[in-house]
Amino acid sequence: MAGVTSLAYGIQLPVQSQSTLYTEEWETGAGAEDLVAVARAADDAGFAYVACCDHVAVPRRLAPAMSTVWYDPVATLAHLAAVTERVRLLSHVAVVGLRHPLLTAKQYATLDHLSGGRLVLGVGAGHVREEFEVLGVDFERRGAVLDESIDALRAALGPDEFPEHHGKHYDFAGLGQRPRPAQPHVPLWVGGSSPAAVRRAALKGDGWLPQGDPRERLPARIERIRRLREDAGLDGPYTVGALTEPLYVGTPAWEAGRRTVSGPPRALAESLRAYRAMGVDQILVRFRSRSRTELTDQMAAFGAEVAPDL
Repeated sequence: MAGVTSLAYGIQLPVQSQSTLYTEEWETGAGAEDLVAVARAADDAGFAYVACCDHVAVPRRLAPAMSTVWYDPVATLAHLAAVTERVRLLSHVAVVGLRHPLLTAKQYATLDHLSGGRLVLGVGAGHVREEFEVLGVDFERRGAVLDESIDALRAALGPDEFPEHHGKHYDFAGLGQRPRPAQPHVPLWVGGSSPAAVRRAALKGDGWLPQGDPRERLPARIERIRRLREDAGLDGPYTVGALTEPLYVGTPAWEAGRRTVSGPPRALAESLRAYRAMGVDQILVRFRSRSRTELTDQMAAFGAEVAPDL
């Protein structure tokens, strides 16, 4: 099923975030060299993007589960832009309400400029109260702040050297920023699966990044996005995403987990094509692995043997 109906596929980078929910044992001792190797493997295997998370500081109460390993997305993606050629660079997701939109725009416009137009800006509301409080941002109003931040970022990442925005939380005009993004329109994907997040994604985003929805929940949420956009008269290009189950190409000779989808390449492709049938345009895939080499081998096998049947 190659061509316009094929699913795009991207990957959340290992190493750069180390929550106990998904981190493999080998990642705890890994670093920059490993990130570069995985990003280059993604470039070579036809992945649409590599993605990086965003947390400024993790409170002690959450550290046992979340860890405190969260690489800065702008620094990380800029580093990887310099060692890759075509793969896009996704913030998945940037908690943009923690920062003034002009600061966010300066960082990500520079990243887009330096990478030759490979940025996809994924944004989300955030969930760690202490992170907001220490930075002087109202945690309870983070949804409203994100709504306005998206509008402000649309202006600040647009073509104008002197962007302008007048809102309740942010007000700026007459302040120039160069370099401008290389892209005339930076794609802005909105993350989250709450009713408010889905509505925000439909009405303010160029795409939706679900937050771990199982397959059976996706069709209703995709239909809601379609209706909201139709009712609002929005008919431009739109990218619906999904996070797949953990994958393993082939039959693992070890216990890869109950939820892991494994087997021959054609069986994996058949399973993943169900996402396309729901109206999904791109999937974020994660592979079970015991080493960096096993991960990059899995990525190469996926690109060569599974992707052609998507």
